[in-house]
Amino acid sequence: MSNQRRYKRNIIEKESVILAPPDTTLLIVVGFLVVIGFMAIFSASSEKSIIMGLNPASFVIKQFCYAVLGLIFMLKLARTDYKILAPYAVPFAWFVVILLIFAAFTNMGVNTNNSTRWISIGPLQFQPSEFAKPAFALVLANAFKKDVILFDQTKMRFYLPLAVMLILIFKQPNLSMVMLLMSSSLVMYLCAGGNWKNILIMCSAGFLFLCHKIRGYQMSRITTWFDPASDPQGNGYNILQSLYAICAGGFWGMGFGQSRQKFGWLPECHTDFIYSIIAEELGFFGCVLIIGLFWTLIQRGITIASRCPDRFGKLLAVGITFSIGIQALLNMSVASSFLPATGVTLPFVSYGGTSVFTSMCMVGILLNISRKRIKKIKNYENQYSL
Repeated sequence: MSNQRRYKRNIIEKESVILAPPDTTLLIVVGFLVVIGFMAIFSASSEKSIIMGLNPASFVIKQFCYAVLGLIFMLKLARTDYKILAPYAVPFAWFVVILLIFAAFTNMGVNTNNSTRWISIGPLQFQPSEFAKPAFALVLANAFKKDVILFDQTKMRFYLPLAVMLILIFKQPNLSMVMLLMSSSLVMYLCAGGNWKNILIMCSAGFLFLCHKIRGYQMSRITTWFDPASDPQGNGYNILQSLYAICAGGFWGMGFGQSRQKFGWLPECHTDFIYSIIAEELGFFGCVLIIGLFWTLIQRGITIASRCPDRFGKLLAVGITFSIGIQALLNMSVASSFLPATGVTLPFVSYGGTSVFTSMCMVGILLNISRKRIKKIKNYENQYSL
């Protein structure tokens, strides 16, 4: 086939495809989570804002600005064919590595609570490790789209930026993000057809590495988790206050804005422990609502992955879905003391501009994958007349 003939055929194939609307259920779920997040952040942060001499809605205003920016990118990505992202996966991963290097080794890095996770450029402050979530999904989907062989020469260019990324994030330190990235990676490898033997070996190696490299304060969190009351004013304080908030909410809750734990009792109540404030104000009903929304998001993501016609899209959908789902599970599990305390936010809900922006961009890619490609019959016949 000549180049001219091949070119004409490609043009017809592009013109003969109709894009169906994106998954409306997923879009509605994300909208509900973002709006609930605005309400919860306002309730949880208003007292802190007043103490700091700021507008009671200052945290919500900042979150709203990042959400609007995320909405713009989400709609753009929902209209952009996800297949064109594959060549940019590795360059984007190296871009994230450069940002992490800036955070760790330059004056742009901001140290908060003995952790350097943020970059500050003038009035703009963001967390580069959040960009590692879509980077991992894109790179691994690209690496496993043809085969699931772990170690060969073609795979090393994919693994290298991811390995550097994990080292830099672990150095911050941000162990919870490392666990999140590794968990979603294992799910992607398993869905790509990986065998359980390799998964068991990787999990064992990761566990031994963490046991060897884990810091003292991280180990104390784990030991205190078994009995928070043994150190009520120290490592067990956050867990106990979170449980007090959840218990106080009962079934129907104390009412919106009526939380007591937000008045200086529960630290980071607008970020890491916002689920506890929701439980206190909206009760069991609010908890079930949040869980139901994330469950629906995961279900729609799995459905989108199963219906996608190509392997790259399937794996990318799985990576995005489980990255958001595992993060939500970790946050809610920490708030209810099901897992030791970590620094993971609740996607779309917790205060954090980089988090909500990144999550909405990931959903934008997922929405594009959900758009079915339907061929026009009339153009299908014409392609053979060239």
